[in-house]
Amino acid sequence: MDLQQLRYFQTVARYEHISRAAQELHVAQPSLSRTVARLEAEIGTPLFDRRGRRIRLNPYGTLFLRHVERALSELDDGRRAVREARGLGLGRVCLASETLLTVTPLLGGFRLAYPRADIRLFQANAEEMTRLLRAGEVDFCLASQPLPDTETESVELAREEVLLAVPPGHWLDGRESVTIREIADEPFVTTRRGHWQRTLLERLFASEGLTPLLSCEGNEPGASQDMISVGLGIGLIPAVSRQAGTETRVPVAWVHLDAPDCHRVLTLVWNRDAHLSDAAVRLREYATERPFMTHRLPEQHPSRPQEHV
Repeated sequence: MDLQQLRYFQTVARYEHISRAAQELHVAQPSLSRTVARLEAEIGTPLFDRRGRRIRLNPYGTLFLRHVERALSELDDGRRAVREARGLGLGRVCLASETLLTVTPLLGGFRLAYPRADIRLFQANAEEMTRLLRAGEVDFCLASQPLPDTETESVELAREEVLLAVPPGHWLDGRESVTIREIADEPFVTTRRGHWQRTLLERLFASEGLTPLLSCEGNEPGASQDMISVGLGIGLIPAVSRQAGTETRVPVAWVHLDAPDCHRVLTLVWNRDAHLSDAAVRLREYATERPFMTHRLPEQHPSRPQEHV
């Protein structure tokens, strides 16, 4: 069993598709298939269920993958630690975020404070974040919803209200607040499942025994406000967008939702046992030692929303 076999197996397990994994690894499909077959022979059991050209990770493969990812992550950490010990700058820090708008001010300030740090940024939903952390491909995730992993630690960075954005001239334009039942028949612009906006929308409606009507589902949360502004529906938008002045570029009207827990909690998440470069340690300190956002949840009962200052 060698390192190449393990990396090939990890990639095939990620895609569950030989040709896609071969393209990622820049190797021929037959060579990749033989490498995986030799690994299975050495372990003594198949790691994939094969049906024609389709392959699926079986329970033995899932079990083995956890150990492979841990081992490869440790090796990568070792290489990074050696590079840092040789004094090559602060090292690299890799961060995954659900939306780029949220993380831009953080990374911009960090870049000014630590210009020698090598920063890598990924956009990912909650499921992808969990995989990136387990595989050691990122140091941190900036998450707006809990990540399903027991081997992580996290720190809360900020809480902010989530507002309802409606097109100019909409019947809610000018309203101070609205209940979920009042908007039960309104079409919503939202994200696909896996993003926090969709999770929050479905939770708020489920609390009233309702299901939201969707007019648009997308993978780019930052585009929601544009689609709302041209009348394709209404949607949930974090208060930071209002504070950032995006309504001057993409005009929408803002309404408070009279619903409990209509907010987003931003947390910084990392693997408990992973090695962190100097750059990663500095980023965690930078993110936690200063206010992450100026838009905070008001100190009040959720049924009596007020304007943010």
